[in-house]
Amino acid sequence: MDIPEITTGQKGRPLDPFRRAVLRGLAVLLPPLLTIVIFVWVGNTVANYLLQPMQATARRVLIAHCEKRIVPEEEIPAGDVVDGQAEFGDTIVRQVADGRFVPADDYEYVQMSLAPDLVPESANKFYQVYVDQKFLQPHLVIPLFLSVFLLVLYLLGRFLAAGIGRFFWMQFERIINRLPLIRNVYSSVKQVTDFLFSEREIEYTRVVAIEYPRKGIWTIAMVTGESLLDIRCAANEPVLSVLVPTSPMPFTGFTVTIRKSETIDLNITIDQAFQFIVSCGVVVPDQQVTQALADREHSSASLSSPPQ
Repeated sequence: MDIPEITTGQKGRPLDPFRRAVLRGLAVLLPPLLTIVIFVWVGNTVANYLLQPMQATARRVLIAHCEKRIVPEEEIPAGDVVDGQAEFGDTIVRQVADGRFVPADDYEYVQMSLAPDLVPESANKFYQVYVDQKFLQPHLVIPLFLSVFLLVLYLLGRFLAAGIGRFFWMQFERIINRLPLIRNVYSSVKQVTDFLFSEREIEYTRVVAIEYPRKGIWTIAMVTGESLLDIRCAANEPVLSVLVPTSPMPFTGFTVTIRKSETIDLNITIDQAFQFIVSCGVVVPDQQVTQALADREHSSASLSSPPQ
């Protein structure tokens, strides 16, 4: 987004072109850069606090299950071992460096996955490598984790949508809100997540400006309907129900009924209005900035032109 240049009548400094170029570069670079940073942070958070603990738990379970295949050295007579291999029941086993035996198929799999001189020397470490190579490869773990994660989110959402789910969640939030320090952090985070992920239950029709809370102070409002019939009859003209949102969370505010003649329709979309409110007026729609600059230039030209 280009930064508007406003002429002040002062003589420019030598570094002004360089400063403006740097600011333009920042204005272009920061939005995509911050977007990438936020998504990377979210990905790292999910990986560090969800994926890695789940992977570590699955690793321990799989290793414990696979270690049941280890055959102690004393269960196989030394005379039955030929070139490090022997028969144990219906299974051909292979001896590792610590003297114990593992199934030959498992040994060959690890040997093919690693260099021959990198095969672990103990049966326990052998199965740690076996589990990592066969079951916990990234191309297997990540899709499975995402599928389980989405399934858990779906089931959690369905559970919270039910009556008993809402009850337990309300009890949980009631406990959180009683904790002195945690409740402040939790409420702030909850406002942000509610704004980002909650579905809009209020249907806005258009954006208007009203003089609220007093004459001379203009406030952006969202039109939600035509209000109550009794109020319209008392006002003796059409009235509107509007939501006056608060910054920086636009889903909270005041519901006001106002005469339709006292509202000004704004040439901005609902999303642009939300951006304006969330940014506390910093992010102004482009068409409004362009019009404001044009009006300012027109006023400056009118003041500078000599009287006829």
